[in-house]
Amino acid sequence: MKDGPLIPRFGRARRDPALAVLEGFHPVKHALRFGARIELLVTADPEELQRLAGALAPDLGPRLAEAQVVDREVFDQLSPLAPTTPVMAIAERPHEEPAAMLASTHPAPVILLEDPRDLGNMGACVRVAAAADAAGVLTTGTHDPWHPDALRGAAGLHFALPVARLGNLEELAGSGRPLLGLDPDGSPLHPGLLPPHSVLAFGTERHGLSDELTGRAQHLIRIPMREGVSSLNLATAVAAVLFAWRTATEAAREA
Repeated sequence: MKDGPLIPRFGRARRDPALAVLEGFHPVKHALRFGARIELLVTADPEELQRLAGALAPDLGPRLAEAQVVDREVFDQLSPLAPTTPVMAIAERPHEEPAAMLASTHPAPVILLEDPRDLGNMGACVRVAAAADAAGVLTTGTHDPWHPDALRGAAGLHFALPVARLGNLEELAGSGRPLLGLDPDGSPLHPGLLPPHSVLAFGTERHGLSDELTGRAQHLIRIPMREGVSSLNLATAVAAVLFAWRTATEAAREA
């Protein structure tokens, strides 16, 4: 290959902020379906890849048939944990600006994850947000929301909505979006408390929202839970709030 051996190429792609590494059938499937620009597509088992395409994504069969076939030994070295579904890809990462996401006229909420610690859980939040048709996902902290482990957890649905890292909380100011924070001392979740065009902020399972973000929130809400249950998984909490919003929105539309 003129671009050099595959193993170092995938290694470089993992460190390149302009690229995304997709590991496994579902991440590749969703990336293709939502318009990702694929630079390199490889498979260790073209027959199995076509079987999966026929069963789960017949619309993508011709595109997946273009995958470069590599030896299983090479394929297994392209990732620290090679996927069991034998396909991986390198794609261009969309350039998403937090300011543009916040300024969008999309009436759905933007999800803000404050310093999420687990990459797989972060990806699961992106997956939920894509399913609910949220306006986007912002994260703070040191973890890259486009890390391959987050992409795996999201099943490649980063390409279905904007996903970006927020540089600092000051970027929220002037967006015109009301900020709602999830907090154990907030008002019980009610769809009427979730205005359109808002930012819904979620903290870590252990510590919740920071004092700074709590202080910025116009309203605090909580998910009613059985006494003695201290918290929910982050992605579960995002799902509960987002689908309360979506259910209320659809009910209002049908009324």
